[in-house]
Amino acid sequence: MTLSATPTASPAAADSHPDRRPDRRRKRIRRSAIGAGRQNHAGPITYVVLIFAALVSLFPLYWTVVAASRTDTEIVQPPTPLLPGSHLFQNLNETWNDVRMGDALLNSAIVASCVALSTVLFATLAGFAFAKLRFSGRNALLAVVVATMTIPPQLSVIPLYQMITKLQWGDKLQAVILPSLVAAFGVFFMRQFLVEALPLELIEAARVDGANSMRVIWHVVFPVARPAMAVLGMLVFVQSWNDFFWPYIALSPKNPTVQVALAGLGAGNHTTDHAVILTGALVATLPLLLVFAVLGKHIVGGITAGAVKS
Repeated sequence: MTLSATPTASPAAADSHPDRRPDRRRKRIRRSAIGAGRQNHAGPITYVVLIFAALVSLFPLYWTVVAASRTDTEIVQPPTPLLPGSHLFQNLNETWNDVRMGDALLNSAIVASCVALSTVLFATLAGFAFAKLRFSGRNALLAVVVATMTIPPQLSVIPLYQMITKLQWGDKLQAVILPSLVAAFGVFFMRQFLVEALPLELIEAARVDGANSMRVIWHVVFPVARPAMAVLGMLVFVQSWNDFFWPYIALSPKNPTVQVALAGLGAGNHTTDHAVILTGALVATLPLLLVFAVLGKHIVGGITAGAVKS
């Protein structure tokens, strides 16, 4: 009688068996899901680096507070003070009365708010047109808009000064507001955001429902563009608040913005009072810190809006 040997399957043959492939796929999918559900926790070195970076970033602001609460002699003479003093209110009073800081803060708030609102509105409308509307010469016109960003602002000073002189806008806020109602950077920024964030299907669905162009912009474009609008408004507000070159030409110390007022601190003295100047810088910085504290969540959300896609 002959005994026939039953062949044993090798491990490689068993792994390649078609019935076991789905099991291996399920295991890989399960491991991937478990890995995706885990959160990466920062180690102690990360926290040390972040705390050190935060302290380095905040130290100039802290030292400005220290200098604003000291006298000029205490700042200049060594050793450099690192703790606040007792002259803060005296320096604030001198700063407030020397250059009309109250009027300067109000003027800067008006100018920066008007410029930010108009830039956000016009840049969103223009960005939507360049991103989603089809018209002849669109790409060429966008190239011209972007090319204007390469022109130095100093080249437009003489024509602008001639215009405000003819319009009799010298030493008036509209001379600073109107030339900055819209910026090429804002148009390009909103166009790039809306190209990815605004699907054409939303616009077509709104038009099928009978919405005209204004309703499409108000109910579709603005809600989608809100994060980018918040970021753009914050950037333009800060830029307009810190603008010095053109306001210094168009305005006078009788009707200044914050930066023009800071340039006039201690102008009539024979010596420079560094404590008073740094007090003025502190006063000019506090409104920006307040705006960042109020709009910080919207700014971070707008910056990261395009980083995650569904």
